[in-house]
Amino acid sequence: MPSPARRIAHFDLDAFFVSVECLLNPALKGIPLVVGVRGDRSVVAACSYEARKFGIHSAMPMRKAEQLCPNLTIVNGTRGEYSRYSRIVTDIISEAAPIFEKASIDEFYIDLTGMDRFFNPLQWTLDLRQKITDTTGLPISFGLAPNKMLAKMATNAAKPNGWKKLELEEVQAFLDPMRVDAIPGVGDQTFRTLLQLGIESIHELRNANLQLLQKYLGKHGADLWQKAQGIHTSEVAPWQEAKSISTETTYDQDVLDPAFLKQELIRMTEKLGFELRQDNKMAGCLTVKIRYPDFETTSRQASMDYTFYDDELIRQANSLFELLYRKGQPVRLLGLRVSELTEEARQTNLFQDTQRKAELYKAIDAVKNKFGKTALFKAGSTKNNK
Repeated sequence: MPSPARRIAHFDLDAFFVSVECLLNPALKGIPLVVGVRGDRSVVAACSYEARKFGIHSAMPMRKAEQLCPNLTIVNGTRGEYSRYSRIVTDIISEAAPIFEKASIDEFYIDLTGMDRFFNPLQWTLDLRQKITDTTGLPISFGLAPNKMLAKMATNAAKPNGWKKLELEEVQAFLDPMRVDAIPGVGDQTFRTLLQLGIESIHELRNANLQLLQKYLGKHGADLWQKAQGIHTSEVAPWQEAKSISTETTYDQDVLDPAFLKQELIRMTEKLGFELRQDNKMAGCLTVKIRYPDFETTSRQASMDYTFYDDELIRQANSLFELLYRKGQPVRLLGLRVSELTEEARQTNLFQDTQRKAELYKAIDAVKNKFGKTALFKAGSTKNNK
């Protein structure tokens, strides 16, 4: 059984992209709505609860969604607004929570373990939820439970726009009736394997033969068996831990050529973009740093739509460089940093305007992983001159 001492809250902004679109245009409320664009290659990035009644879900081909609901309303994604609202919610939670983890653009974990000595954890969580709703106008659900997995599952059970508190003695009764694919991390392939073994419910998984699960699912089978008992030991990773990724170069000779510096900027940006994609993280802030021969160091940063794509990062880096660089002065050091990191690639990549781009970068990264990070580079980077 999960440890009775832990108390984890999980917040999830309901149908986040759709909710933001409805804030921007209230006429969209209450109708079957999806975020995306029409097209044979397009998929549903997000859908309203009204659309879900027709069997529509995220990542579904848009053509199929239109067939399921002929009166479906489709709106293009407003990525900048999603980032802005996500930051507002992050700031509210950051000011209130002792330890929190931003798991994605619309999902947060808060560790309230031991805080019952100072306040009622449920009332505190309710008050925080109300503040988020009052400030943003967005619906948000939460679960309060003895560990992260149970908190997330409690949130899913509370949706839309609700909450659920799960006590230790309620865990098994809560889990047992559910299908095994209600456990976070159980995908279609694992679900099919479990069905082939005659296991459909969490109750059946809990009572399954552990050796049998390990035979067909390896270590994942043992992990699932534990989760069926309500056991999950993953800790809330403080938001500050995934703070930034940076790179910088100190030149042997001071650099006076601005064209060379811009080429260097591209090289650095490609390096950071590759690292972000390998870690499945996106950045919401970028900083450029310049140090001159007298060791005076200046920097400038700017928030941006969450991204891990080189071209978007390069555009932001160039813009900051132009604002920061003192023309005619040699440069001793050039640096670049991306921060406000979060794991939200899986959501942003569903937009039509990034689908082809995602496929391109996936191919580029495959080459880099096979032949080395410098196997491919943009024509404008300094690698092309070496």
